[in-house]
Amino acid sequence: MSEAGLESRLVHTLAVNTARPSKHLFLSPSFQRLALASWIKENICKKECCFFEKDGSGDVCKCGYAKTDHTDEAIKPEDFTGESWNIHRHVREAPTDAFGDISFGGLGQKTGKYARVSTDTSPEILYQLLTEQWKLSPPNLLISVTGGAKNFYLKSHLKNMFHRGLIKVAQTTGAWIITGGTHAGVMKHVGQAVRDYAMSSSMQGKIVTIGVATWGIIHNRKALVHPEGCFPAHYLMDTGNQGQLSTLDSNHTHFLLVDDGTHGHYGVEIKLRSCLEMWITRKCLGNKGTGVTIPVVCVVLDGGPGTLNTIYNAMLHGTPCVILEGSGRIADVIAHVSGLPLIRVTIALIQQLMKKFFGQEYEQFSDGKIIEWTKKIQDIIRMSHLLTVFRVSEDYHGDLDVAILQALLKASRSSEFLEVECWNRQLELAITWNRVDIAETEIFTEESQWKSSDLHWAMFSALAGNKPQFVSLLLENGVSLRDFLQEEETLCELYTQLPSCFFLRKLAKRIHSARRSGRQAFGIRPRACREQGEKISLTYVSDVVRHLLGKFTQPLYPPSTTTDQLNMSMDETSLEDSPETQRDPGTDLFLWAVVQNNKELAEIAWEQCRDCMSAALAASKILKKMAREGSDADDAEEMRELANHYEKHAIGVFTECHNSDESRAKKLLVRMSHLWGRTTCLRLALEADDKNVIAQSGVQALLTQIWCGKLSVENPVWRVLICMVFFPLIFTGFLCFRHDEIIQRETAKDEEMKTVETLTGSTLRRNGYGPLKPMKPLGCWSRLMYLYTSPQVKFYWNIVFYFAFLFLFAVVLMIDFQSMPSAGELLLYIWLLSLVCEEIRQLFHDPDGFGFRKKAKMYINEFWNILDVLSIVLFLIGLAFRLTTELFYLGKIILCIDFVVFCLRLMAIFTISRTLGPKIIIVRKMMMDMFFFMFLLSIWVVAYGVAKQGILIHNENRLDWIIRGVLYEPYLIIFGQFPKNIDNTEFDMNSCSVNATDPLKPKCPVLNENQSPVFPEWLTIIMLCVYLLFANILLLNLLIAIFNFTFEEVQDNTDKIWKFQRYELIKEYHSRPAAPPPFIILSHIYLFIRSMVLRRPPKIYKEFKNELNPTEDEELLTWESLMKDRYLVSARQEQSQSTERRILDTAQKVNIITDLLERNGETSTAAMLKRLTQLEEQVSQSTKALQWIMDSLKSQGLPSKDTQSRSQNTSEKGSGFHVYSRQFSYPNSKLTRFPVPEEKVPWEVSFSSYKPTNYTSDDSEDHVDGSCHLRNPGGRTGISGRGALSRLGPNLSVELVITRWRDSEKSVLEYLAVFDESRRTLSLPGGPVDSADKLPPTLKKTMGKKLYETINAKLSEGTKVFEGYVDDCRNTDNAWVEMTVLNIHLDRKSQVMVDINNTVTSSVLSSNGALQWQEVSSKATLSSNQRESLRLAAALHNRKF
Repeated sequence: MSEAGLESRLVHTLAVNTARPSKHLFLSPSFQRLALASWIKENICKKECCFFEKDGSGDVCKCGYAKTDHTDEAIKPEDFTGESWNIHRHVREAPTDAFGDISFGGLGQKTGKYARVSTDTSPEILYQLLTEQWKLSPPNLLISVTGGAKNFYLKSHLKNMFHRGLIKVAQTTGAWIITGGTHAGVMKHVGQAVRDYAMSSSMQGKIVTIGVATWGIIHNRKALVHPEGCFPAHYLMDTGNQGQLSTLDSNHTHFLLVDDGTHGHYGVEIKLRSCLEMWITRKCLGNKGTGVTIPVVCVVLDGGPGTLNTIYNAMLHGTPCVILEGSGRIADVIAHVSGLPLIRVTIALIQQLMKKFFGQEYEQFSDGKIIEWTKKIQDIIRMSHLLTVFRVSEDYHGDLDVAILQALLKASRSSEFLEVECWNRQLELAITWNRVDIAETEIFTEESQWKSSDLHWAMFSALAGNKPQFVSLLLENGVSLRDFLQEEETLCELYTQLPSCFFLRKLAKRIHSARRSGRQAFGIRPRACREQGEKISLTYVSDVVRHLLGKFTQPLYPPSTTTDQLNMSMDETSLEDSPETQRDPGTDLFLWAVVQNNKELAEIAWEQCRDCMSAALAASKILKKMAREGSDADDAEEMRELANHYEKHAIGVFTECHNSDESRAKKLLVRMSHLWGRTTCLRLALEADDKNVIAQSGVQALLTQIWCGKLSVENPVWRVLICMVFFPLIFTGFLCFRHDEIIQRETAKDEEMKTVETLTGSTLRRNGYGPLKPMKPLGCWSRLMYLYTSPQVKFYWNIVFYFAFLFLFAVVLMIDFQSMPSAGELLLYIWLLSLVCEEIRQLFHDPDGFGFRKKAKMYINEFWNILDVLSIVLFLIGLAFRLTTELFYLGKIILCIDFVVFCLRLMAIFTISRTLGPKIIIVRKMMMDMFFFMFLLSIWVVAYGVAKQGILIHNENRLDWIIRGVLYEPYLIIFGQFPKNIDNTEFDMNSCSVNATDPLKPKCPVLNENQSPVFPEWLTIIMLCVYLLFANILLLNLLIAIFNFTFEEVQDNTDKIWKFQRYELIKEYHSRPAAPPPFIILSHIYLFIRSMVLRRPPKIYKEFKNELNPTEDEELLTWESLMKDRYLVSARQEQSQSTERRILDTAQKVNIITDLLERNGETSTAAMLKRLTQLEEQVSQSTKALQWIMDSLKSQGLPSKDTQSRSQNTSEKGSGFHVYSRQFSYPNSKLTRFPVPEEKVPWEVSFSSYKPTNYTSDDSEDHVDGSCHLRNPGGRTGISGRGALSRLGPNLSVELVITRWRDSEKSVLEYLAVFDESRRTLSLPGGPVDSADKLPPTLKKTMGKKLYETINAKLSEGTKVFEGYVDDCRNTDNAWVEMTVLNIHLDRKSQVMVDINNTVTSSVLSSNGALQWQEVSSKATLSSNQRESLRLAAALHNRKF
């Protein structure tokens, strides 16, 4: 592969796969339309009638279309002469002629997309149309809304809940809503919900609402027809003249108009819509290969018999349904019986409810239809895991969106999934939907037992999908970050999944440059590089992070073994400096979140990480660096806001630490952090320019302590100054040392301990808990060294000697500047040499490990260092000039100017002063304002000067006088020195030279014939006035205003700026030798000999960077974590008590109260009616009971008791009626059973309308009439004959439960199962037999001949677990299955076990099914009948199931 190919692949890996989706290649709209039209013409068809046959009177074909709508070929067909019209033969497909964009006009100019499609269109093609051509993102949920197709009334509160809940679930989950698409019934309500959503400013995004409607019933559909597509088609919603047709709903976003070639026939789209929904549900959720498919839910409002069929078929396919009680008709019928026992759902009850909710429409229903609907309703209720009824009167705290999602989760708990797989599926759905509320209430319950390792995939999904609420929930429920990020590959994969951001682009460039350099350095071929893979290594991440943090840090991650060779020629870091391999997972996750500028995830990770203060400051530094280097202004602003946020976090934690323990807080500032590149909090705050952190009193106390050195910070300045001169005073206690303060505190503590022991009788000190060793006082030499090595004392001495230097410099310039340098001047040269040496030492002194380039950059960026370099350079130039005779005077001039620079440098000395330091900062700011003001002023000065000079003076050729007239004189005018040559008032001819012959006089103005000046006074005076107006009044006042604004703006921050800049001065004098210039040159000589000659390492000072021992470091971090928790608690309390939060809470409570009042107002009447109905039923039942008692007493109770006993037996028997034997569709046929409701199953119960279909699977003569004496013992099945079974009457079958103990301790019981590779299912070995004492012949292929014969021989030893009738879907009224279940338990050491194990091993690749040993448990994935058999077998061995 070429290098260009590798680069392309690298970009694909790091930018395409990890970038935000839905960024398509930009194409012109016209090209997109042409491409869409071409694709649709190739893949989408319509249907049209090709044979015109009149349907009664008029020119209307049997297809429903008029004669004029047919082609000439259809009107006069040659191929169909003499035939009768048939939809299957006389309707053909043709390329569709209706597609494109649809515009509904009116308010809002709503637009959508549409296509006319054939009923035979493949669902795959339709899905491609939706996703690839119409650019819809694949859904995370499919909501199929069905119900009444005609307009119906919804109570306002139920309507509001439906609208709000439907839109909320669609918005939060990224769902598609599929409806019928017309402007009527339930589709109209969905459209209104979408309309309300679009009008709501609080919601963002677009709800995908797909209408699947019948083309032949659409009113005004001719406007949609165009062979090349309509872009757009202007559609008129004319509901007033639509007649029996329907109009499209303007609030839907996409329309699939299903065409079968007919006109006016409703329901054409049902089959294609169902196929499309089933196809979508087979697609993997989120395009992942996890096996979890897109879930679908059916929401039902109102509806008639067609809706009942839709619900029934949907639930048969495993689709959960949500019924809205109160919406009307069939929805209310199902809602009212859903909570009843199945035996009470009778035909009479359904008739009663149908009559109640359908009204006059009930009169059109036949008894046969009522029976069929009763059976379907019973089956629907039986599938309770798929049925959810949303009751407004009961769910006061639940919304429809919660009910929909709960229905999906309830359906996923079906028996087809293992328990662990079930919980994982539910959790993956909740994460995909981003509904943490559902996960919290439905998934993370007491029933679900989660291990940390079980949730690692969920944590990765939540992190990669940017779902912070789920990350918090998973952490609360036991996910261990240490276990989750234990493998380096997990963190690398997280970086691979980064969204498109500045860091990812930086990382891609780093990897690309490293690999290209590696190939060039080591001759690695592109193919070899490709074979190594394109994975992100933490080494590359460490390099980019180090660039953002600064080169003063060490790499955060150790070098990877796969990238060592590529980095050898690029990275200067040695392996000795590589950090510890033991990482903090919270820190790793926090860094991952920060580099992508993700505030929510970063906040969660920051709460989990150790060394939180260093982490917050490092985040501030990284974010500010990315904001400076990034090109996106909005992203940069967000990064700066997040950087300020973590600066506040660092301040909050440090404040808690400082308030708790000042000494520990100071230690925390200078502690070397191993997690963040072996740097310190103080250094990170300085590099991040976090002035607010440095301005904290605790940080300033540390700096003051370092400033004073070993001296006490309580010493007054005047005492220090006196002891500098009269040093013997330090031995008298005149000056206090920190060591003395520590001794005093220890002594006071010791005295306090003694007092406590005296009062309490404690023996702590005698038991070894007292002070181990008293501290010794300081010696004389130590006191003297501590005094003169204090940065404070060094600073004072440097001030004194700097003034002496300036005094000597001034004396030399004014008094003693001879042609030959005098002794004083030579001393001045030596003094300057010491200053030069000190500047060189400062440039190369690098205790923080910045590197020379960074150190040089820092040195140059400092304003005072620039003055130092300028003063030294000027001095050297002046010295060189003064040593030459020709340039002697020029050299003196340069030295005089240099003296000014040295005096300005004196201001830096006063930056340490709390009074003068902030003022110097203000002066520097004003100097910048002055620069811009001078630019504006120069415009007016030059403009006026040139105009004045040109008007008054003619052809002046002396440059010095031109500059004087153009610049100098206008500048003096500002300060009130007005020129005298602009009018005749004060002009003197003797003050000028007529022809510019006198070099000391200016040239006279233009003269007239009388040799007198010509002054255009009216012009020069006006120009002067205008110039003074703008220069003196406007610009000078502007300058004053600017200065005032700068002062007010900087005044509030000068204290912070001064405290921030104070650090560098303190650090400079801390590292500075004790001797002041010029004696400091001796220290420089000593340092040079020590480092360059003796090769000794530099001294390590712990004042700014202290590496603690592991125990102390761990204790300090633990204490910091405690302080962090305190800070977070106080911050949350402060936030909850804020005014904004209280207002939001109050508004939310008011909304809840208003909602409850509305619900109570609307449901009170319904609740009262319901209670009255229940009371009537109870009274009726009581009346019947009293009547029975009276009749029993009259007849001594015997007949009534028998009747009651028979009814009770019937009820008891009814509770166990077969179910699979009565399902509507008979297997492997197109037959439909006669509906048999629950109450009509027993043969004893009269069922006069029962007319079952007779069916036999082949042409044998075993047909049975209704008088056959063979009857199914389970009752009626709805079909007679032999069916698909082999014989009439009982059909015997045998199932084997072959068990063994897994180990000798009998801890786990296992059973032998047959695994079907094609269906991916498990089953017990078994099959049909002629006699129960023989194995099924079908097992011979699965087990093999030898094992089959062995098991057959042991069949008589098996224990009979069950024998009897089985509820099988193949059963009929005259043929049924009877099962014998045998348990054969095998010894682990028997020969049979050896044969079975050999067969298990060899049957893995068998096409007839592989034998497997499975654990006997309730998680077994078997059919319901076989699970029951397994449960009975487990009971034989005393095992819980």
